[in-house]
Amino acid sequence: MTLIQNPDGNRTHYGTRGPARGTRPGTLPGNPPGEPFTRPDPFDRPPEHEITWTDPVTGAQGWLVVHTLVGGMATGGTRMRAGCTRNEVADLARCMATKTAAFGLPVGGAKAGIDCDPRDPDALGVLERFFAHMRPWLENSWVTAEDLGVSQSDLDAVFTRLGLDQSFHAAIRRSPDPVATLGRVRAGLDTVDRDGLPLGDVIGGYGVAQACLGTAAALGWEPTRTTVAIQGIGTMGGGAAWYLHEAGVPVTAIADAAGTLFCPRGLDIPALLAARDHYGEIDRATVPSGVELLPREAVLAAPADILVPAAVSYALGVGSVAHVAARAVVEAANSPTTPDAEERLAVRGIPVIPDFVANAGAAAWAWWLLQGQVGTDPEDSFRRLRQEMQGKVAYMLAEWSGARMSPRRSAWGFASANLEALAGRQITIP
Repeated sequence: MTLIQNPDGNRTHYGTRGPARGTRPGTLPGNPPGEPFTRPDPFDRPPEHEITWTDPVTGAQGWLVVHTLVGGMATGGTRMRAGCTRNEVADLARCMATKTAAFGLPVGGAKAGIDCDPRDPDALGVLERFFAHMRPWLENSWVTAEDLGVSQSDLDAVFTRLGLDQSFHAAIRRSPDPVATLGRVRAGLDTVDRDGLPLGDVIGGYGVAQACLGTAAALGWEPTRTTVAIQGIGTMGGGAAWYLHEAGVPVTAIADAAGTLFCPRGLDIPALLAARDHYGEIDRATVPSGVELLPREAVLAAPADILVPAAVSYALGVGSVAHVAARAVVEAANSPTTPDAEERLAVRGIPVIPDFVANAGAAAWAWWLLQGQVGTDPEDSFRRLRQEMQGKVAYMLAEWSGARMSPRRSAWGFASANLEALAGRQITIP
């Protein structure tokens, strides 16, 4: 077992250079023939708990899937969309469990989902009845947050009506002074960065930007000469674009639902983000001359050093691999690269930094806040996430360059070791 020491010198995470139990390391070209590159996900196992719910008023179905419990606790958002399925929720719960373990957080992973259109007039009523049914979990073991179709303000309103104060209730009640802890957490959630942006809204995108910067550093690329293409400019992709631009990294292509914008010299990211409408589309009337307007899928083939898929799951499939011009992929969306596509990218020598590391910044930050490890100074949060993210990316790419192990395989190793080390640990909420 190898200790991964992050740059700050005081946060240690565990990884394995050898295989996890029952498997051998994945291999790349140049290793013995017949060795497959991909290996089963060690977190791909049945969840520890699963609850199916049917709304007595509308008949809508909902699910709470608790993949893992650590110290009796699990965390994961609540989503609402027409067509949501149990399998979707279970897959997202597994992903959340992998995220929390990868960052050594003393909490397991869960997810909730409701098959209901969030624009339905009774959507909030459905959400409240769902949470009322899940109240024993919300009081004792499950911390939730906003997700697709459910805003944090919706959650806060419903929790207030249920007498639970805040969606972090299950963790806050473990504090010796819950009232003081609630005030501290709320102050942290209300923090804004130096640009006046709510920290909770941008910290995830900041983490993706740091994964990109860590990739460039680990591969020996000068950041200001490293170009990035981003598919999707919502909360995660837009935040990544903003902080990459601040760091002097040219973002040469971005894509929204209407198409791809490309400029080889780098786009004016602040101006384009300011031109987004409520649905995250950029007003094409504001796009300056010299910017090429391309089809939406063109972003995957844009000439850039790093490709950041930040839109939807499985956007990068086998059919797109041959067209990818990037030299590395950093996953900002959940499961944006299919397993077969990732294997083929590896054959081409293109590493993929996995989603459960690259896009875990918001989840990690929330639990650092709960534990009192960060507070209302945004620079403390940025520094902590920068060190954690770049340390993990450096480790994965050292394994890629040296042992020819895929970044996902490497991250599964230290996530599994962290989960084992956390067994029986109780979270401390000051």
